[in-house]
Amino acid sequence: MPDLLPVGLQDVLHGRKPALRKNRKIAVVHLFTGLGMHIALDVGSGAVHVLSPDAYALLSGVTEQGLPMTAQPPFPGADAEAWSSLYALYEGGMLFAPDRAASITPPAETPLKAICLHVAHDCNLRCGYCFAETGGFGADRSLMDAHTAKKAIDYLVSRSGNRRGLEVDFFGGEPLMALDTVKAAVAYARGLQARTGKYFRFTLTTNGVLLDDATADYLNAEMSNVVLSLDGRREVNDAARRTLTGGGCYDLIVPKLTRFARGRAGDWFVRGTFTARNLDFCEDVLHLDALGLRNISIEPAVLPGGHPLALNERHLPAILAEYERLAQVMAERDDCFTFFHFNVDLDNGPCVYKRLRGCGAGFEYAAVTPGGGVYPCHQFAGKPEFKMGSVHDGSFDADISRRFSGAHVNSRAACAGCWAKYFCSGGCHAANLNTSGGTDAPYEIGCVLERKRLECAIALLAARSAKCTKHTAT
Repeated sequence: MPDLLPVGLQDVLHGRKPALRKNRKIAVVHLFTGLGMHIALDVGSGAVHVLSPDAYALLSGVTEQGLPMTAQPPFPGADAEAWSSLYALYEGGMLFAPDRAASITPPAETPLKAICLHVAHDCNLRCGYCFAETGGFGADRSLMDAHTAKKAIDYLVSRSGNRRGLEVDFFGGEPLMALDTVKAAVAYARGLQARTGKYFRFTLTTNGVLLDDATADYLNAEMSNVVLSLDGRREVNDAARRTLTGGGCYDLIVPKLTRFARGRAGDWFVRGTFTARNLDFCEDVLHLDALGLRNISIEPAVLPGGHPLALNERHLPAILAEYERLAQVMAERDDCFTFFHFNVDLDNGPCVYKRLRGCGAGFEYAAVTPGGGVYPCHQFAGKPEFKMGSVHDGSFDADISRRFSGAHVNSRAACAGCWAKYFCSGGCHAANLNTSGGTDAPYEIGCVLERKRLECAIALLAARSAKCTKHTAT
């Protein structure tokens, strides 16, 4: 098949012959171009194919006209070799495969596996786009005490069922403002491991203001992952991420973040935000890379429409072009940084339930506020209508939990025909709420961006697979 290169999620990539599938119902194939390639994603099987221009044109005609796949080309004068290759993929179950996941309903009740401990509803920065209202989450600024943190650990254990691996994320505000509570919670959880048979994994997100050498040593010893907050270029970062006195924080935190990253043995990444002010965020990615911060996530701000930093429809052409530009930069480099939104695993991705309903907010994952209140996730903290219970009395609102566990892509009409649904899992509940007033109504701008990021990610995988094949052959 000289004009097709199957890549990703395919037995053929590993030299195994796929089983034939007969009498299959035609499903969705998404066709797009990226990094100079013609690409087809078969939604039902997850197969990705890099096509020749002739094969791409043939497949486009089939999908546009809703034609069946037959042994003979449906178009007069069609390239016979290209059609033969397409038909072989169809017979092998890698093209127009049935969407079997569309009929699956995930279980309504799932044991808790992770909590986000809001050890600080306070912050030593005042970021203009902060969903936590500069750290206070719309309430009095407060820190979690050690007693509440330990009760939260007990709460997680008691609701974790047969799960052995549990996760505790330390969050804020700025969690290093409550480092003593962090240490008390970690020590308490470590002490429970032998008695409960549970294993704890800890993560922490920090803006770096309080990141000294002793703290860095502690994070290296105890945290499986550390997220470092920085938006990129000095002028971009300092326009939004301000100190309590109104100044910028770039010069204060960059030496600390870079020193920490150089000495870090475990996982870490730097997390930034782009807004309407820096639509050229590829420059911020490249700046972070130049600083040596090579594990990068730059996220779009999700803000109410009237906010001066909010992204809107008129920004979309520039943002989509910037993602394409970033993908091109990454494709041209052999030794390259990682970009979170371009990471996609087509071979060994999440289980089907994870693909259907995403992050697990409200049923597998919950957030705990300094006072011990339990909420579906960190972005719902402080919203009274979403309070699920308290770690102090062990309460848990099963109705709210079932509401979130039932909000999967097969229950949302808006997601039914989307080719990206098993990658985005219906998007972020909080983003939906903040932009459309409800957790089930999709954040449409977010949908557009997610589809573009996925196209770029898939194209990058295909380009690198082709490069590896070429290097192996030579």
